[in-house]
Amino acid sequence: MAERLDKILASQGVATRSEAQRLIRSGRVTVNGTVCRDPAFKWEPADCEIAVSGRPLRYRRHLYVMMNKPAGLLCVSRDPKAKTVIDLLPPDLRRQGLFPAGRLDKDTVGLVIITDDGDFAHRMLAPKKAIVKRYQAVISSPVGEEEIRAFAAGTSLEDGTRCRPAVLRVLEEKENPLVEVEITEGRYHQVKRMFLSVGRRVLRLKRVSVGKLVLDPDLKEGECREMGPGERSAVFE
Repeated sequence: MAERLDKILASQGVATRSEAQRLIRSGRVTVNGTVCRDPAFKWEPADCEIAVSGRPLRYRRHLYVMMNKPAGLLCVSRDPKAKTVIDLLPPDLRRQGLFPAGRLDKDTVGLVIITDDGDFAHRMLAPKKAIVKRYQAVISSPVGEEEIRAFAAGTSLEDGTRCRPAVLRVLEEKENPLVEVEITEGRYHQVKRMFLSVGRRVLRLKRVSVGKLVLDPDLKEGECREMGPGERSAVFE
């Protein structure tokens, strides 16, 4: 679909709409090798070569970013009083309309997907899709078969909410064991509340996968990178 040239530049994070108009009128933008000074001229961005100040524009209709979220950041698009995951994005991964697809608590770390594709986010979060989210947690005391059965049956939270059946497995048995939990919903503080329902506290929580998409082990906390097509598809596998 053809779009205004200034809108194309703004959608790719090159500049704001007004800044894009000034760039175009100044003759610094070319389309298929020819200067275009009309911000309103419409082009099909996927079928033409646009350059700004001689640098080719890599057009992406939507952006998908994998982030290893650190503790202490809000998992929202913006907040006037606190830093958010969007504030961690480097300049080449910034553009209008980005938001985290699904939230993590402020003190929870791990996999967050940031995108501007609302349909992708809706499909990922839709309850009927039952996409598995996998977490690793350090908890306050050991768990055994009783707690594993309770998770498998669907725990009841303190407000009476009944959770869907979940998988609980022990990865490291010790005083504060490392466990793994798989859930198919995303209620407020759900994993922490599930453990409270069996008398345990979560000391540290990390999301490690969504569907078949696994957090890149090379990403340190606070780092992010663009996702490839295969990784986007893995979310729904």
